[in-house]
Amino acid sequence: MAHELKGPLALLRQLAFSLEYADSDGERHKIQQEMIDVSERAIKQINDLTRITRVESGLFDLEPVAIRSVCNEVTSELRQLFSANHKNLQLEYRNRSRLVVGNRDLIHSVIYNFCINALHYSEEDTASFLTVYDRHNHVRLEVRDYGPALPVDVWRAMKQGWLEQPTSIAMRPGSSGLGLYIASKFSKAMNAPVGAVRHRDGTSFYVELPASRQESLFA
Repeated sequence: MAHELKGPLALLRQLAFSLEYADSDGERHKIQQEMIDVSERAIKQINDLTRITRVESGLFDLEPVAIRSVCNEVTSELRQLFSANHKNLQLEYRNRSRLVVGNRDLIHSVIYNFCINALHYSEEDTASFLTVYDRHNHVRLEVRDYGPALPVDVWRAMKQGWLEQPTSIAMRPGSSGLGLYIASKFSKAMNAPVGAVRHRDGTSFYVELPASRQESLFA
């Protein structure tokens, strides 16, 4: 966990040194914006880690959540970051159920961590896909990337339901284990199983949330 959190700090240090050698105001502004983006992502990850204790203590509420609103929020937040890395994040809705049972903040973090994972390990100039669809009285949120294959042990752990600890992913240098661990913890708190599907050219990570019966009141 500490090893992965060192990554953003090392990058910030490198960017700070590069400011001295920026040739123009435009280049300096670009570096400063990147420093802000890196620090915001690090703060979000640290906030998620501190939230795990509260989640394990049950200090959160479950309620009907408009799932498309959350997905729109996450993709809007990450679109510029994907573009800056010469990648693309596409969103597709196939769901008829518009409300799910969960916690909005936790759902946001789960989707966000899956998408950041896809950003890190997709090939340049490729698209990652966030797809939302109905499945057996649940709504599945699935993030598909086109990166290195997921090791069998991590796939099996995800298939069993949840990761119990951060797991380094050797075939994905830099490790996406911490983000997947956070997503797993938050999903478990909402009683929403997570899983992974291995493809020849990447991986799909997903979480399934119960569709809210409250929708029937408005049908």
